[in-house]
Amino acid sequence: MPRKSLDRTDIRILEELQQDARLTNVELAARVNLSPSPCLARVRALEESGVIERHVTLLAPQRLGLHMNVFIHVSLDRQVRRELESFESAVMRLPEVMECYLMTGQSDYLLRVMVPDVAALEQLIVDQLTKIPGIANIQSSIALKRVKYQTALPLETLPAS
Repeated sequence: MPRKSLDRTDIRILEELQQDARLTNVELAARVNLSPSPCLARVRALEESGVIERHVTLLAPQRLGLHMNVFIHVSLDRQVRRELESFESAVMRLPEVMECYLMTGQSDYLLRVMVPDVAALEQLIVDQLTKIPGIANIQSSIALKRVKYQTALPLETLPAS
């Protein structure tokens, strides 16, 4: 799908919303030097075009007891569409899986999971992941420290429209 043509004002709106999605339309309009009505129309157009997928609240995992951020490499026995779809369907049902990517390279999938502790990680791997048909290999790496984490996309790197 082609990217919606964004002008500088659209990008400023997106940058502001990525930093604080709770901004009121009046606050957002003031920050991007628009009156409220055209600002709201632009935000709605960005939503309708799919550029803005959804609005979310980011939580602090540590404060909720989710102390382990783990990356799990999964290799399948066979890389045929049915096996891939079956694995993806199973992973979608695991709430601990925060992200799942089909990969090139050594493994077929990379999962990022959040769990409270090693016992929960063991339970996830032994009782759930290994039971998914078609898995040949699972390797996990525990993140010791989060050095950089951001949810805002690098809009300044977009090619000019």
